[in-house]
Amino acid sequence: MLKTISDIGIVPVIKINDVSKAVPLAKALIDGGLPIAEITFRTDAAEASIKAVSEAFPDMLVGAGTVLTIEQAERAKNAGAKFIVSPGFNPKVVSWCLENDLLPTPGCTSPTEIEQALELGLKAVKFFPAEQSGGIDKIKALSAPYGNLKFIPTGGIGLDNLTKYITNKKILACGGSFMVKEDYINNNEWDKITELTKQAVTVMLGLEIGHIGINMPDEASAQDVTNEFAKIFGGIPVKNGNSSLFAGTLIEVMKSKGRGTHGHIAVKANSVDRALYHLSKQGVKFDMSTATYNDDGTMKVIFADGEFGGFAVHLLQK
Repeated sequence: MLKTISDIGIVPVIKINDVSKAVPLAKALIDGGLPIAEITFRTDAAEASIKAVSEAFPDMLVGAGTVLTIEQAERAKNAGAKFIVSPGFNPKVVSWCLENDLLPTPGCTSPTEIEQALELGLKAVKFFPAEQSGGIDKIKALSAPYGNLKFIPTGGIGLDNLTKYITNKKILACGGSFMVKEDYINNNEWDKITELTKQAVTVMLGLEIGHIGINMPDEASAQDVTNEFAKIFGGIPVKNGNSSLFAGTLIEVMKSKGRGTHGHIAVKANSVDRALYHLSKQGVKFDMSTATYNDDGTMKVIFADGEFGGFAVHLLQK
């Protein structure tokens, strides 16, 4: 479940007052690319809303937020919640969740709280309120002694600062309510929620052209073409590698015919794993046999199936 949350990348944090709005809200999030929701126990409609969404969209990852007691955790589980989020660290609630096969993500903003979470075997914790508690700089400082522990920062995160959080390897995902503001929900602005959700996914993925690879039949012709591109760009440096040459960082010339009729296009992503997840949901197919990985197990490169205008396309970790 933590891998799924990481791949989705953003957890919408929802305060809902009217159960009848729960299902259309969930659909708006799914249509925008985020099949996940943290429905907070800050209103009387939370339990019924979790149940309604879980029944309408069984594949959606629905969790309960602002869970302060074991009683609330039990109600959430019975309603269909798959994970529990708390603003602080309550060892009794965490232990109950673990004993009842329910993923807990308690709020931890100090070494003492983190060590209590680690003692109970947790792999990820919430960091709340993120901006007010020191933001990404504090997360970097806190995470240094604690190995593989991941954080879900929530509070004060929006489109303007999402990238600085989500690109850090200690961040499992980011929580936020900027795409599901209470007014949007109360006014049935489902299209607006979907559009903001799409914008959030776009910012999170950070997709951009990394370089263009050109197939040549041999090293001599590859050298000639690379030199010509270097001239066009004002005499930029040429880098000679084992299988290709680079003119700067944008043009790669292959020393023999590589993938693609004409060559390949590299698309850089903040996270190849997240890009793979989201693009696959949009119908893009990938050749898993082409995947390569970083030392930490995250994906580094993967090719899409087929060609695009005679070019192969692969994702590349920024």
